[in-house]
Amino acid sequence: MPATVDDTYAEAFRSIYASVLVTARDRYWLDHAVSAATGNASSTILCDCEAGLDRYVEASETPDQRPGAIVQFHVPRFHKDREARLERSVLVRVAQNVMTCPTTAAFNVLPADGSWYASQQPPKPGAKWFPLGRKVAYFGDGHQFTAERYGRRCWVVPILSGEFVIERRCGFADGLMGGNLWFFGATADAALAAATKAAAAASEVPGVILPFPGGVASSGSKAGSKYKFSIASTYAEYCPTLRGKEGVASRLPEGVASVQEIIINGADLPTIVKATQTAIAAAKGVPDLLTISAGNYGGRLGKSFIYLHPEKQPA
Repeated sequence: MPATVDDTYAEAFRSIYASVLVTARDRYWLDHAVSAATGNASSTILCDCEAGLDRYVEASETPDQRPGAIVQFHVPRFHKDREARLERSVLVRVAQNVMTCPTTAAFNVLPADGSWYASQQPPKPGAKWFPLGRKVAYFGDGHQFTAERYGRRCWVVPILSGEFVIERRCGFADGLMGGNLWFFGATADAALAAATKAAAAASEVPGVILPFPGGVASSGSKAGSKYKFSIASTYAEYCPTLRGKEGVASRLPEGVASVQEIIINGADLPTIVKATQTAIAAAKGVPDLLTISAGNYGGRLGKSFIYLHPEKQPA
């Protein structure tokens, strides 16, 4: 029997995000660059950003005709210095983890207005971008230079292996963070199998990332803590080993032995909705999966709701 799907919603909150197209000679080095650039970026609870692989791009569709991958970097919009935070995160990760990876290059994806564009064109007035290429190029110690490469306005940095090519500007746009699904299993294996299937399916939807390791968040969290120095903590009411402990009002359904979660960030609400429904469809038939649910804070964290029952989703 398929798992039941709770009549509830996930609560996403606003972000700003940048997308970078990384290319490399082959998939081996491309994967190393993506893995390094998205490392230690699962949650902005303690990480500088949330980052992940959006999708791979065929060589025929990239500027330099080599295998490519689009990577997203998100920071919450509620930070007053959000643009500076995002720029710093992308700068550090591209400079230290893409430029250092053999055979790579980096290109812009997003324009100022949030739609796809031919980035060799000058930005429109009021454009949302930062000079990523110029700042990375300072590594060239005065030997860097600008040039048009592959129809893009780029900086070229001399490095030991040859040259590192990076597009001059990096656009950013409004996005969403915090879409989520919870998988309640009668066994630990069932919860993990369901979350793994869900993460794999959701990641196939263009425009989203799942920033946690393998797409799955095993710890989960709630906002706030008994400790003043912490902004988040374990969700005690859903921890199986705390069921029955004095002072813990367990909210776990009967028979649940383990809970796994996936987090979905993306470009916009419709994209995250699509990824959510794709994930539910992939996971609900896993044996011993009891329930699929989601976490929310009654609208206190974000105003974008992703309903698990698709008929509830506003048009």
